[in-house]
Amino acid sequence: MTTIASAPWTLLAYGPEPDQVAEVTVPPGAKGPLPLVLLLHGGVWREPYDRVHIRPLAAALAATGVIVANVEYRRVDGAGGWPNTFDDVAAATDALPHLIDEAHLAQVDRSAVVLVGHSAGGHLALWATLRHLTSPGAPGHRATPLPVAGVVPLAGVVALTSFHRTSPDADTVTRLMGGDPDAVPDRYLAADPTLLGAPECRVVLVHGAEDEAVPIQTARDYATAHDGVALVELAGTGHFEVIDPGSTAWPAVLAAVREALGRS
Repeated sequence: MTTIASAPWTLLAYGPEPDQVAEVTVPPGAKGPLPLVLLLHGGVWREPYDRVHIRPLAAALAATGVIVANVEYRRVDGAGGWPNTFDDVAAATDALPHLIDEAHLAQVDRSAVVLVGHSAGGHLALWATLRHLTSPGAPGHRATPLPVAGVVPLAGVVALTSFHRTSPDADTVTRLMGGDPDAVPDRYLAADPTLLGAPECRVVLVHGAEDEAVPIQTARDYATAHDGVALVELAGTGHFEVIDPGSTAWPAVLAAVREALGRS
């Protein structure tokens, strides 16, 4: 464990690689077991985009009285891609609740752990809750569902295969997966939430109706196809407002996190 001087978080390693870390923020004066948000940043899975840009959201969530782990992971153009990016997210989401307790940073309420992810991070957050539906031997496969209360993809890529076929960022998806859906179909079957189904935990999709980076129709399709999946559509909202605590989207994001925790 490394404490960064004058930073409002503690840097906690969940693996030996430089990007296998999380910035853990604990609310001041926290006592007793607290909810935990495992936060996964976006940036089309690419190396230039890291956890730094989502720090304001992490701080705003922590200010509501929850522990926040702002998770880093290996990314495309760096050491990431198939299977490393997925291995990292699996390792982080499996280990961090225990690591936070063991480091005596705070006591995690194990009944109140949620994953929140933006864009590509929304894809990874949702995927992390579906790993028990993947084939044995697939990256991050679990025999049992991840023990979390819920997941909140913010403008999440919930349909990886169709995103590859329609997005200007298709080349990044190809590099993430090590091929296109025709070349490596088994990988997409193991990584696309739309192909895997819905997790057993609460799912609250938050998506701007004016999102041009990740069209809202994919979220609508996912919610329609699966009972119990909630979709919060935000009129007049684009791709980045959902991670801006100063935007008009913030109350809906906070309400979605509370709903995923079962505390709405």
